[in-house]
Amino acid sequence: MIKYFNNQKGYVISIVTFFVLIIMLSMAVSMSFLVVARQKNITNTVKSTQSYYAAEAGIEDALLRLKKTPQMSPVTYELRVNNVVASVNIPSTIGVSKFVTSNANNNGMVRKIQTAVSIDNAQNASFYYGVEVGEGGLVMNPGSEIIGNVFSDGNISGSGTIDNDAVISGNGHSIQGVYVRGNALAHNCLSGASVGNLTYVTGGEHTCTVRGSLSVQEEEISQQPLPIPQDQIDAWKIEASTVCNSTDVDNLKKNNTSVTLGLCKISGDITFGNGVSLTLTGALYVTGKVTFGNNNTIQLSSSYGSLGGVFVSDGTIKMGTGDVFSGSGQAGSYILLISTSTSDSAIVVENNSSGAVFYTSAGGLTISNNVSVVEATGYKVIMNNNSVIQYSSGIVNIYFSSGPGGGWKVTSWQEQ
Repeated sequence: MIKYFNNQKGYVISIVTFFVLIIMLSMAVSMSFLVVARQKNITNTVKSTQSYYAAEAGIEDALLRLKKTPQMSPVTYELRVNNVVASVNIPSTIGVSKFVTSNANNNGMVRKIQTAVSIDNAQNASFYYGVEVGEGGLVMNPGSEIIGNVFSDGNISGSGTIDNDAVISGNGHSIQGVYVRGNALAHNCLSGASVGNLTYVTGGEHTCTVRGSLSVQEEEISQQPLPIPQDQIDAWKIEASTVCNSTDVDNLKKNNTSVTLGLCKISGDITFGNGVSLTLTGALYVTGKVTFGNNNTIQLSSSYGSLGGVFVSDGTIKMGTGDVFSGSGQAGSYILLISTSTSDSAIVVENNSSGAVFYTSAGGLTISNNVSVVEATGYKVIMNNNSVIQYSSGIVNIYFSSGPGGGWKVTSWQEQ
C-alpha cells in the first residue's frame, strides 16, 4: 500500500502543477485584457481631447474670420489641426445673432462645440409710421396716398389721402386739404381737410370737415425726433471711411456690370450706368451726389441675414427708371438710403422700390408720379401725383451693426 501511494505522488504533483499553470495563465490573460482596455481608454481619451481642442480651434478660427469680415457670407469649411479635421459652419444671421458650430472627428472620436455670437452695439431704428416728417412738413398732391399712419412736426397740406391716422405736433401747425380716413390730432384742422374723429388743441382752429367725434385737449402735442440720430449717421460714415477700390467704382459707371462693395467711401459724385447690379457687403458712403441709372439692382449680401444695410450720401440721391432695391432675402432686412443734403430734392424717388427705406435728415424727400415705396422719413416729404407709400409692418424695428464699435461678441460657448 505504501508503495502504491508513493507511485501516485508524481501524478498528483502534475495535476496540481497543471491547475496552477491554468490559474496563472488566466490571471495573465485577465491582466492583459485589463492592460489593453486601459491602454485603449487612454488612447481614446487622448483622441477625444485632441478632437475637443480641434473643435475649439475651429470656433476660434470662425470668430477671427467674423472679426475681419463682419458681413461675411454663410460658409462651411474644414480646418485641419495636426491630424484632426474640424468641420466649421458659420450660418446666416438670425435677428442679430449667429450660432457658429465646429464638429471635430478624430478617428471616430467626435466632439462638437457651438458658440452664439451677436452684434455688439446693434442699432435699432424704429419706424412706426408710414410717413414720419420733421418741421419741413408733408405736401400731398392729387392722387397721392399713404397707406399707414403719419406723424409730422410740420404742416400737412395738399389734396391726397391718408388711410389711417394723422398726428401733427406743435402749436400753430395745421392739417389742410387732405382726406384722413382715420383720426386726426392737430393744433389746427383747416378748411378743405376731411377727417374721421378730430382732437384739436385749445386755441386752435377747427374749420375742417369732421365726419366723427370732435374733442379738445389743453396740452400741446409734443414733437419727437426722427428715428436715426445724427451721431449714428456719422458713425456709419466713420465705419465706411476706407476708400473704395477705384476699379469697382469705375465699373459702377458702366452699363450691365456686377459690382460688390462695402465698408468703403466714394469721394465726390457718382453716376451709375444702366443695368448695374450692386451687392453691398457693408455700409457704403458717398461724399457727393448719387445719380442712379436705369434698371439697376442694389441689394444686400446674404450675409446680412435679417439685418439692415446702409447707403449714405452727403449730396442728393436721384433714382432712375426701373431701379430695384432689396434686402438680403430674409424678413426684416432692408436697404436704408440716407441723404444728409439740405436740398428740397435731397432724395428723388422715380421708381418702385420695394426693399428700400428712404430717409432725409435735413432736406426734402420727393416721391414722383406712379411710385410706391414701403416707408418714407424725412425733414420734409413731397408726394407728387398718384404716388403711394404703403407701410410694411416688417420695418417697425430694423437692426443695424452700429458704427466702428459694432462687431460680433460671444454670448455663449458650450459643447453640444
